[in-house]
Amino acid sequence: MSTAATEARRFLRAQHHGVLSTLSKKLDGYPFGSITPFILDQSGCPIILISTLAEHTKNISADPRVSLLAHSSAADFQANARVTVVGNCARMDNQEEPRARYLRYFPNAEGYFNTHDFFFYRIEPVRIRYIGGFGAIHWIESDSFRPPPNTLAQHEDAIIAHMNTDHAHNLLAYCQHYHHVSAPHASMLGIDPDGFDVRAADQTLRFEFDTPVLDAQAARKALVAMAQVCKS
Repeated sequence: MSTAATEARRFLRAQHHGVLSTLSKKLDGYPFGSITPFILDQSGCPIILISTLAEHTKNISADPRVSLLAHSSAADFQANARVTVVGNCARMDNQEEPRARYLRYFPNAEGYFNTHDFFFYRIEPVRIRYIGGFGAIHWIESDSFRPPPNTLAQHEDAIIAHMNTDHAHNLLAYCQHYHHVSAPHASMLGIDPDGFDVRAADQTLRFEFDTPVLDAQAARKALVAMAQVCKS
C-alpha cells in the first residue's frame, strides 16, 4: 500500500534540481536560496556537489541546517506536487562514493574537479514536507521516508554496466512502452529500491518498480518482468 512517505520519496527520486536554502552567514541568519542539482543516494539522502567558493557552502560551514525544495515542472505549480527536505548538510567523508553515480546524471560536472574546489555534501533529512497536490499536505518523519534496508549500492555499477552493454534493446523497449518515447539510444543512469532512471536521447526518464527491489537478484527479476510486459 502506498503511503505519503513512499510517494514523497518516489517523487523526489524523479527530480534532479531544486532550491537549496541555507542560513546566511553574511546577512546574519537570513534565508539564502540557490539553485542546486542533486541526486538521492540509496537511503534517500540528497547528495549535492558544491564549491567551497559558493555562498551556500560558506553558510553550511557555519550552520549545517538547510532545506531542499524540489518540484516538477507544470503550468500550475500550486496544484502540483513538491517536496521540501529539512535536514542537516555536511561534507561527505568518502568523496569517491557518490562520484560515479553523480556523473552519470550530470556528466558535465566532470570538469568541476579540475577547475574548482568542489566537494560532495549529503543532506541527512530531519523532516520532510510533502504536498501531493491541492489539499494533500503531509509532514513526514525521516525514518518513514527512508526506503527498506537494501544492498543495491554495492551492485549498482555492475547492474548498470550489464544493462547498458547487454540489454540496451530492453532499455529502448521500456522507453517506448512505458513513456511512449522512441529514441535512437538509451542508457541506464541509476537504479534504487523504488525504480531506475534512463537517459533516452536528451531526456531522463523515470521507471518505478511495483514493489521495492532490495538486492541484485530482485532487480534482475523486476527488469526481466518489465521486458516481458513490453513484448506482450
